[in-house]
Amino acid sequence: MSDLSKLPVAERNRLYWSENLRLISILLVIWFAVSYVPVLFVEALNNIVIAGFPLGYYMGSQGSLVVFVIEIFYYAYAMNKLDAKYGLSDRDR
Repeated sequence: MSDLSKLPVAERNRLYWSENLRLISILLVIWFAVSYVPVLFVEALNNIVIAGFPLGYYMGSQGSLVVFVIEIFYYAYAMNKLDAKYGLSDRDR
């Protein structure tokens, strides 16, 4: 953090938002892939059965929801680290 504290505020803000947007972009790509890619392969996925349900159905009803919840927790964790890195953590006040 010592290197960041020497930068002008505008530059720190630019770097912070750049990292934030990068994180959001990565998570949105994962969200898109989990939501829409299985639909393209649903026939092949339905040949695999898990607990009596075709995998295509399972991915749509359960698998994508699990990934979304994991993404939410990861985003909160990553943003806490990013906030601390730039001195914006709630604990810094």
